Amino acid sequence: MQKTGLLAIALMLTSAIGATSPEKKGLEVINRTNAEAHIAFLASDALKGREAGSREGQIAGEYIVSNLKTLGIAPLFDSYYQPFEVYNKERQKRGRYQVHPDSIAKLKKEVHQKLSLRNILGKIEGKRPDEYVIIGAHYDHLGFDPALDGDQIYNGADDNASGVSAVLQVAKAFLATGVQPERTVIFAFWDGEEKGLLGSQYFVQSFPEIDRVKAYLNYDMIGRNSDENRPTLVDYFYTEAHPTFGEWLKNDIQTYKLNLTPVYHPWDKPVGGSDNGSFARRDIPIIWYHTNGHPDYHQPSDHVEKINWEKIVDITKASFLNMWNLANEETY
Repeated sequence: MQKTGLLAIALMLTSAIGATSPEKKGLEVINRTNAEAHIAFLASDALKGREAGSREGQIAGEYIVSNLKTLGIAPLFDSYYQPFEVYNKERQKRGRYQVHPDSIAKLKKEVHQKLSLRNILGKIEGKRPDEYVIIGAHYDHLGFDPALDGDQIYNGADDNASGVSAVLQVAKAFLATGVQPERTVIFAFWDGEEKGLLGSQYFVQSFPEIDRVKAYLNYDMIGRNSDENRPTLVDYFYTEAHPTFGEWLKNDIQTYKLNLTPVYHPWDKPVGGSDNGSFARRDIPIIWYHTNGHPDYHQPSDHVEKINWEKIVDITKASFLNMWNLANEETY
């Protein structure tokens, strides 16, 4: 073949590659294989339910950090870990763990409990590095109960290994675009959610640039069917003052043929029962994906084999597109 022919082919290939949008490049790396790998490890019996403060919870964190390093995601601070301590009353007084300094000061005056926990935070720096958008999920669960007769491990496949898998896949997708986002994207994995949203509360009260956070996207339980007759159903909560968040999802489902049937929940301040509440209380706009309750919620039966893999992949794709907009749209 003549050189002119080879050059023409090269130019056509370059043109074809150039025609692929960054968003499509990102979507191409989100798949079931990755979701299965992450969820199967985090929800394995070996991790004994990943209770906050336990050795198995620390191993779950080390797994997440290993994945961030492999992807090439930089730490937000000097380390990927953001350590913090939480305190509670002596156990017979039946209190709740506290993370606010004023509450901790009071608890320290008496006999008290203390746990050492760790958020995990990575980032892709934006062209405007001091503007932030955050995508997060809690990685702790309920641990195990040796007094249970039968299955003693609260594996937490849906709650919330499913959400952790999505954050890791979205991080990979952002890198696959080959484009630096306008805003810095923080990938957050919260500790201590099951004990009272402790990790996300600690972050919002301690992050020195919290006023520069433009939006937060949360996952908590995105892998199951609340109604087996409606397997594509997903609850989509978002801050009511930003109706464009709802339009984004509607348009992306149609454009990218995502097999999802959302129930849209515009909410003045979407606090709910997950880490989005820590941000909503600071008037930070939020998006929250949730597939609702099921009989295995907070039970030892929350196992990997019950995950709806098609749903979790399409939710991850939809939320990547949300995050792409949050990171790059000038206004919303």
